[in-house]
Amino acid sequence: MSPDIHVLPEPPYDGDAHRTDGALALKPVIWGPPGAPPDERRLRHLGQALAEVLTGRRPAESLADRLTDRAYHELLHAGRMIETARPPFVGVPHVKEPKDGAIEMCLLVHGGDRSHVLAVRLERRGVQWLCTDFETA
Repeated sequence: MSPDIHVLPEPPYDGDAHRTDGALALKPVIWGPPGAPPDERRLRHLGQALAEVLTGRRPAESLADRLTDRAYHELLHAGRMIETARPPFVGVPHVKEPKDGAIEMCLLVHGGDRSHVLAVRLERRGVQWLCTDFETA
């Protein structure tokens, strides 16, 4: 007897207003059932995208569906927080799971003479992980 396989429907999209194609495209941060280990590659892509927004090289709207409303408004108000001579490049994320349904990660952002740190907190909302808070130094 084969196990039941459930395919989740894709989230509804409001046209292509926030659609990003090619190398800048992000897939939803979904890992499956509760307790599934995080996919570090997708975490790194999210960190890269946040770093690009915080350096002014990517529009914040491209991350609107990856952040809670509060975190998205903070990102809009933050504007350009990281100064870099080159496009940012994030290192491997250092990931901790302080409690079930929450992930905290920090990434080193390289982009010139000085590196920066980006700290991100994600919380599970259904099957998708959303960024609820971020800090940089």
